Amino acid sequence: MKIGNVELENNIFLAPMAGITDLPFRLICKENDAGLVYTEMVSAKALLYNDEKTKLLLKTCDKEKPLAVQIFGSDVEAIAYASKYVSEFADIVDINMGCPAPKVVKNSDGSRLLLNLELVKQIIETAVANSKVPVTVKMRTGWDADNIVVVEAAKIAEKAGASAITVHGRTRSQYYSGEADWNIIKQVKESVSIPVIGNGDVTSREIAKQRLEQSGVDAIMIGRGAFGNPWIFRETVQYLQNGICIQKPTNEEKYETILKHLELETEEKGENIAVKEMRKHISAYTKSMPDSSSFRSKINTMDTAEEVRKCLKEYFAQ
Repeated sequence: MKIGNVELENNIFLAPMAGITDLPFRLICKENDAGLVYTEMVSAKALLYNDEKTKLLLKTCDKEKPLAVQIFGSDVEAIAYASKYVSEFADIVDINMGCPAPKVVKNSDGSRLLLNLELVKQIIETAVANSKVPVTVKMRTGWDADNIVVVEAAKIAEKAGASAITVHGRTRSQYYSGEADWNIIKQVKESVSIPVIGNGDVTSREIAKQRLEQSGVDAIMIGRGAFGNPWIFRETVQYLQNGICIQKPTNEEKYETILKHLELETEEKGENIAVKEMRKHISAYTKSMPDSSSFRSKINTMDTAEEVRKCLKEYFAQ
């Protein structure tokens, strides 16, 4: 499929996740056939102010291409600057209009934008005018059950020049509770002519297939379902394209992937930060494995990569 002029290998995408989708994890998912990967969301205002920590979130490499960089903000000047800045190296600029986090919405950013559709229009038009690459938008269905505006917002986005829309099938007030509403995602798909990407509660290849058929969307975006399970992309792509149910990863494959992930994190961020970053990933990789709780407790006390590697070797040798 294509988003604007960007050709994609398949239609199963990795969602942007704060604190999760850094360069090492994106590379792991790309190796496992993710059709498009997204950065963690970055503040447009922080880029405008030349914040060095924010710029570190944007480190990329050719191996992960094509890459979507997600920006957030409600300040039009900051959106203009950020769109221009990231379009120098990104293949797609994505605007976050779905984040439910209090620290984001208190500044009128993220999903709060869905309460001001005129500003939604201005932000998208500004991004499109300043970006060298296609601009896309990720949004929720609305602020709460009394303010379901996603169909109208999607039409506004298309008219403003967006090249695709991702819809997470929950309101802001739901956060991640309840079930994603794929019927409203279907309504969005039927209301616009640009590609629509569906997101929410896709945790297996079977669910991905069901949601594609149910909603008619052009692509599926997987977030929490990929955390600790980057193989979900390959499994889903093979299932959709060839009808093949490839084998789930063996413990040996999990072990090798964790070691590679640790190595990538260490190269990228240095040993001290990498070991701490890997705690949450190792916890996710080993969830539901035998004696994983006590194993994770050990990992969470370790400060060196060598200790972590030794502990992993012992655990997976059981």
